[in-house]
Amino acid sequence: MTDVPSPPTAPDAPTAPGVPDAPGLPHAPSVLDATSTPSVAVVELLAEGELTVRGQVREASNAVLFCSVALGGEETACVYKPVAGERPLWDFPDGTLAQREVAAYEVSEATGWGLVPPTVLRDGPYGEGMVQLWIEADPGASLLALTEAEEAEEGWKAVGPAQVGEDRTALLVHADSPDLRRLAVLDAVINNGDRKGGHLLPAPDGRLYAIDHGVTFNVDDKLRTLLWGWAGEELPAEATAVLDRLDVSLASGTPLATRLAELLTVAEVDALRGRVAALRASGRHPEPSGQWPAIPWPPV
Repeated sequence: MTDVPSPPTAPDAPTAPGVPDAPGLPHAPSVLDATSTPSVAVVELLAEGELTVRGQVREASNAVLFCSVALGGEETACVYKPVAGERPLWDFPDGTLAQREVAAYEVSEATGWGLVPPTVLRDGPYGEGMVQLWIEADPGASLLALTEAEEAEEGWKAVGPAQVGEDRTALLVHADSPDLRRLAVLDAVINNGDRKGGHLLPAPDGRLYAIDHGVTFNVDDKLRTLLWGWAGEELPAEATAVLDRLDVSLASGTPLATRLAELLTVAEVDALRGRVAALRASGRHPEPSGQWPAIPWPPV
């Protein structure tokens, strides 16, 4: 994190001496804590509250502004990604990444897994953009690792070999956890083209959040992820049941389908239904297609 430069194509933003520890910035409540603000109230706060830019994540490929949002005496930290700060991509329509982030949240909520932090589309200091609850990750949690072993140890799943030196490789592994496996299913559903290690936010209470869903919902197969450990394995019964419910929720005219139609194209919603149907028919985690790089770069 660093001081705030001007977001791409947006006017100069104010500077902050430290992000996220800018003076006076409130700590973001966890929507998973029993004593925290209910999720519905968090969504209202994000959608209706006054946004104040505190800093910017400099290393992000698009403009990512760290903000506080306040409404009716409540205040929390959030991320604001203005459409004006999105860099064009050859395989996605310009100015649509914010909508895809919100669509990923809507689908996540429909699964009941709550893997994506509350996310809304709204106007802000630099125009329309995505606003998402800030999640403080547990720095002691470990979801990815490199090992010298030839096979993953108990509690871990192998992703594949990784180059760690000119003449040295190691085995990249990820945790064999229920939440990560749910996320692998969600990523297959939304066709996530960029599931990096840095997008995984383990909360201090042990739950998992996932962020950065701008390159999702493409009509072509774009699945790129570090979560290939279950590739080809039979889907858990829980995932099968969720896919069955999601298939019903995506039927034309349903609240979810209506909301997604506001965020995605007709072809993209149809492709989403097709992916859910394909997963239900196969009953297995997808495998790399071989037609698209399976691992995002950089991986973390």
